[in-house]
Amino acid sequence: MSIASVEALNAALATVIDPELRRPITELGMVESVSANDDGTVHVAVLLTIAGCPLRETITKDATDALLHVEGVTGVDVELKVMTPAQREALKEQLRGPAGQRGIPFTKPGSLTKVYAVASGKGGVGKSSVTVNLACALAAQGLRVGIVDADVHGFSVPGLMGITQKPTQVDDMILPPVAYGVKVISIGMFVDGNQPVAWRGPMLHRALEQFLTDVYFGDLDALFLDLPPGTGDIAISVAQLLPNAEILVVTTPQAAAADVAERAGTIATQTGQKVAGIIENMSYLEMPDGERMELFGSGGGAILAERLSSAVGASVPLLGQIPLDIRLREGGDAGKPVVLAAPETAAAKALEGIAASLATRPRGLSGMPLGIQPR
Repeated sequence: MSIASVEALNAALATVIDPELRRPITELGMVESVSANDDGTVHVAVLLTIAGCPLRETITKDATDALLHVEGVTGVDVELKVMTPAQREALKEQLRGPAGQRGIPFTKPGSLTKVYAVASGKGGVGKSSVTVNLACALAAQGLRVGIVDADVHGFSVPGLMGITQKPTQVDDMILPPVAYGVKVISIGMFVDGNQPVAWRGPMLHRALEQFLTDVYFGDLDALFLDLPPGTGDIAISVAQLLPNAEILVVTTPQAAAADVAERAGTIATQTGQKVAGIIENMSYLEMPDGERMELFGSGGGAILAERLSSAVGASVPLLGQIPLDIRLREGGDAGKPVVLAAPETAAAKALEGIAASLATRPRGLSGMPLGIQPR
């Protein structure tokens, strides 16, 4: 029996992706050593970022599975160790840049991340459900996606995504949990049980700022912010911290709801942001005979798109109309968004259509320096 080479073992370990950082463990310096014995057993020492890493079992399993596929390997012994402070500093510098630079990466000149602030004029229009389903639909297409649950008082994203895991903290860097390929951060991950968060404006701003500076999302194609309803503190903070964020306004077909939602979109005229489009939720209920029952009226989304186009002086499209579907609600309660749990439903197809329109928007290089210098 031939003994597996160190090169072959390292190549296998290079396929093991860290569940939180979403990069190969070999690239992150997490493989301290690997060796094969004469009998075909392999010993690998893996360095965890912290002693209480919540995904240690996942890393152990993935490393074991990868090594067992190497020819000549008969067994695997994974030894879990912990990075030294110096090794953690090196990792942070590798991820964040020289000296572990802090700041909001999505506002830097080289950032290609499309940032969408999902807003609504009032509560109860399904804004959070729309946010998580759009994020999951984009992730299913292979895009790198993140969600910031910016509704500090009414956080719901962890439950809608089925996330019970706490974020991992590596010194001053927070690694967000990942569900369905989407990186998620929420104040709900830091409170016990269903405790309320009773904070005023300055605390809300600081919480959002910390989510954007201390949480390591990596290079994302799209970042969604699930905003609280209305045009209060968080909406203003988003405009200050992420001036490049585009606003997605969620409304229902009801004319009164469209009137209120108009305010959430018109704030763009004061902040200089772009309104990416309107999403009409709860558009209709499809009956068994195929007839559509418009429980909340009709035309609200189109009316809102027309009004906002006039208000902001640019075309604001109606991106899609999402029907009422009990499976959308069931997916939210179960922590599995409908675009994954029941992709054949009309609601899922409408959401996937909206996600597809967002995915076709290029991560533009226009106006960005390429670092090319003439000789």
